[in-house]
Amino acid sequence: MELRDKVALVTGAGKRVGRALALALAERGATLAVHYNETAKGAQEVVDAIAGGTRGRAQAFGGDLTRAEEPSRLIQRVVDAYGTLDVLVNSAALMARTPFGTVDPADWDRMFALNLRAPFLLSQAAAPHLKRSRGVIINIADLSAFETWPAYIPHGLTKSGVVHLTRSLAHVLAPEVRVNGIAPGTVLLPENFSAAEAEHLRTTTPLQRQGTPGDVASAMLFLLDAEYITGETIIVDGGRHVRR
Repeated sequence: MELRDKVALVTGAGKRVGRALALALAERGATLAVHYNETAKGAQEVVDAIAGGTRGRAQAFGGDLTRAEEPSRLIQRVVDAYGTLDVLVNSAALMARTPFGTVDPADWDRMFALNLRAPFLLSQAAAPHLKRSRGVIINIADLSAFETWPAYIPHGLTKSGVVHLTRSLAHVLAPEVRVNGIAPGTVLLPENFSAAEAEHLRTTTPLQRQGTPGDVASAMLFLLDAEYITGETIIVDGGRHVRR
């Protein structure tokens, strides 16, 4: 997909993987809508990095996607600002440790609202614009969609839903819009990980290294270029899902 002069919205683009995805799209010439909720400073750093280089234009758009009205509002703001939308990357998500027996209904609702309802509502609002531009949706799931993580059951359920959403939207929006997903493994370690835990993760990964946000960005760019692929979710985990 030729990204020069295309408009891309990346949700949760102020930090971590979302930041890498936004910068990778800008490096290919896309105009960026950099969404954030609580990371205004990080989002502005992304905008400044894009504007300060040869990457093109960018603007930050704040909004709490757990609010039911915000996804459609965000899409409209981006289209009002840029006149079109060509790529939607649903990256914003909440990952919280919630061992069975301790799950709070409010935490459950917030996680499902951000991780699953928001990508659906964003896609629904973006669909007319993406159909006109023959655009692409990329949904970010993760490895918990394919494995059982006992301390992260609600999170895993939302990411399994993202995989199903990807397949369903690919069917509904074809042939004008392609929809694919990426399921990263551990590409950024939790802040509380010890050196021993990090080393165990490395040695138990078939490719013998930890992933990076750049690995996820590479998969995204591949899916944007792969014009005969839709409805697929690529696992980017160094082979961890095949180790058993």
